[in-house]
Amino acid sequence: MTGGGLLVAGTTSDAGKSVVTAGICRWLVRQGVKVAPFKAQNMSLNSFVTREGAEIGRAQAMQAQACRIEPTALMNPVLLKPGGEQSSQVVLLGRPVGELSARGYHGGRQQRLLGTVLDCLAELRGTYDAVICEGAGSPAEINLRRTDIVNMGIARNARLPVLVVGDIDRGGVFASFFGTVALLSREDQELVAGFLVNKFRGDVSLLEPGLEMLYGLTGRRTYGVLPFRHGLGIDEEDGLRVSLRGTVRESAVTPPVGEDVLRVAVCAIPLMSNFTDVDALAAEPGVVVRFVDRPEELADADLVVIPGTRGTVRALRWLRERGLAEALVRRAAEGRPVLGVCGGFQILGEHIEDEVESRAGAVDGLGVLPVRVRFAREKTLTRPSGEALGERVEGYEIHHGVATVEAGEPFLDGCRVGQTWGTHWHGSLESDGFRRAFLREVATAAGRRFVPAPDTSFAALREEQLDRLGDLIEQHADTDALWRLIESGAPQGLPFIPPGAPA
Repeated sequence: MTGGGLLVAGTTSDAGKSVVTAGICRWLVRQGVKVAPFKAQNMSLNSFVTREGAEIGRAQAMQAQACRIEPTALMNPVLLKPGGEQSSQVVLLGRPVGELSARGYHGGRQQRLLGTVLDCLAELRGTYDAVICEGAGSPAEINLRRTDIVNMGIARNARLPVLVVGDIDRGGVFASFFGTVALLSREDQELVAGFLVNKFRGDVSLLEPGLEMLYGLTGRRTYGVLPFRHGLGIDEEDGLRVSLRGTVRESAVTPPVGEDVLRVAVCAIPLMSNFTDVDALAAEPGVVVRFVDRPEELADADLVVIPGTRGTVRALRWLRERGLAEALVRRAAEGRPVLGVCGGFQILGEHIEDEVESRAGAVDGLGVLPVRVRFAREKTLTRPSGEALGERVEGYEIHHGVATVEAGEPFLDGCRVGQTWGTHWHGSLESDGFRRAFLREVATAAGRRFVPAPDTSFAALREEQLDRLGDLIEQHADTDALWRLIESGAPQGLPFIPPGAPA
């Protein structure tokens, strides 16, 4: 028996598809429904490693947590990781299969992946009561419709009803809703069941006449109006408005436990990946996290983080061009705390040999850590665990660079020299005891009277966020009508809105 399904599409990128999908998943699981997330094709530098060693988008890992299940490669069979303006690494069922230009991917490779994508969705629907699918960008990308496997392409093949989400905070939401439907073919329009308004501020009664007019124009109802809430974007695909860091920045900052705050500067390097690593720092009361791109912005930082990147050599060049490299070397020599994660760890080393990612060959690193890095064609995808600073630590690794540590104190899989730390482990700071111990070291080295809160639980904060998303759906959407969509599909007899898709 095939489980129910729904495709959450959007009028634009960043309309709120990821969080709405997570909210629907959390609402359903609280009703006792066995539910799973799915995104056929994701483009993101924020990824995660599943228990079986597969790489998927972090948004799908977060949505799996909303469902209270372990994420698997089935939930995100195709992941595209940009390596520049023109090409991306293609990750298929959790493993990299090559680099392709946008033209090469949309020119034929994408369509050949449709069978794999549909097989994964069918397997999930055979296992779960419901599968909530997330689209990408807009379903009305008319230049890409022929090869689409993530929006109407999968909706048509799997007969999924489609809910279109629009961000009213940006303005133009009615035109976006109408235009999205009107640019789809008759066959695609038959599956677009209706709309969901996201990020509404104010009195809903003032919006209702517009919703009635939209129904009159399209024959499609609005399934809910979600109010604007600060800091609800968790593990979004790209950009800097992410996760719990966004919550801390947008809402009232919790005062520090000690006398001082701790200032963290994150170098906003090109092709930055898994910048969600710093969310656990920002979740700590009294820790202030900001992204920087000038050397003078490091001056008052108590900790500088060099995050991961899909372009280690390119990021290293960028740091040198901006004067940040010199500032980092000087900072390390002064014994002021620096943390490098994954690509940031590689940058801090002495030597890089890269014939894989940048094909730059031999490149000198910053020389701060006694580490030599050689890029291997095989990608390391693991979920390591261990101990550091007397505390248990868990993380995940996603990298081509293989590091040889030649000296220094051991630190996770990397090393430490003075107050400069380097590791390939993403997510280590989500281990509460280790994070507190690390911040105590940083505060001591920085001369700050900062004290980590004794009871901050990153996992509990994440659960609270997911419950808030579930609450939004439960309280502000027509959940009975949503369930009918999931169970029975799009309503019959939905009208065609001209002009439809261009020939």
